[in-house]
Amino acid sequence: MRPVTSSPKSPQAGLESAGSPKIKPYYLSLEPLVNWLEVPRPIDWTEQFGRAAPLEVEIGYGNGEFITRRAKAHPDCDFVGLEVTWASTKRALRRIAKEGLKNVRLLMIDAHLAFQRLFRPRSLPRVIALFPPPWPKDRHVHRRLFSREFLRLVNSRLTAGGRVQVITDYRPYLDWLLEQVPGTGFQAGWQRTPARFDTKYERKWLDHGQDFFYEITLDKTEHLDLPLVEDTPLIILRVKDLDPDRLEPRGQTGPITVLFRDFVYDPRREKGLVLAMINEDRLRQNLWIEIVRTDQDWLIRPTRGGALPTVGLQRALELVRDAAQDSATKP
Repeated sequence: MRPVTSSPKSPQAGLESAGSPKIKPYYLSLEPLVNWLEVPRPIDWTEQFGRAAPLEVEIGYGNGEFITRRAKAHPDCDFVGLEVTWASTKRALRRIAKEGLKNVRLLMIDAHLAFQRLFRPRSLPRVIALFPPPWPKDRHVHRRLFSREFLRLVNSRLTAGGRVQVITDYRPYLDWLLEQVPGTGFQAGWQRTPARFDTKYERKWLDHGQDFFYEITLDKTEHLDLPLVEDTPLIILRVKDLDPDRLEPRGQTGPITVLFRDFVYDPRREKGLVLAMINEDRLRQNLWIEIVRTDQDWLIRPTRGGALPTVGLQRALELVRDAAQDSATKP
């Protein structure tokens, strides 16, 4: 992997030019958005909201219609929304700002990861998901969210008597979800329900002629004890010698997959960046690994911010370390 050399530039270089229009924030305010990588985990929600109140989680808040209505109607409760796309998040942020709501927080994060790391056991009375992706093709069924594994995880985070509510338009999804329930500590029930949530997808299906949906309720009857997944203490690595022109980190595949895509090197600062893609246990990370010259050696570490310390990240550091050592010994 041959390095691309670069020269330092001002952080503002290229952001504005004379006469260019100023960018206006569509989202109005970023205050409700929690940067979960930069706060202690699990998150202290009483600190986030400035009070102790019942906490409700919506998985897949979309453009924020439902969560803002819930928060406005129940000011004595706090609401946390989970999403993975910025397009949805900025629309939800705009709605929250327009309503002046202080009892909503948003997270851009995969739901599995959120329940594994961000919510304490026995802390949530209610979880809701409106029209989760049904993944109708057989080869995509494994992508469906409410698997037995996920239900067990959610159970461990619910308070005694807590409830999960799922709304779907797709009967095969209802049947599949009910098959996942045994062994998860839930008692399941379901019913047909008319349109009453007034969300984008509900309106879409109404326009297509579907005037009823399926409501699944999962009531917690038994507690399953699944501990929090905690961060892995990273070991920062060092090598004595390095030849940037010969650095060629090699990835690996398997339960932990690490791939390297790019290497940028600044010879004046004696600093390099390796782009790594790490896939492990439902978690995917794209991040830069720094290689920095010190007085005695070269330091190998993740860039500050934006990285979750995991076994996979440690393995990526080790692979870069190995490549650095090899580069110094190549003829």
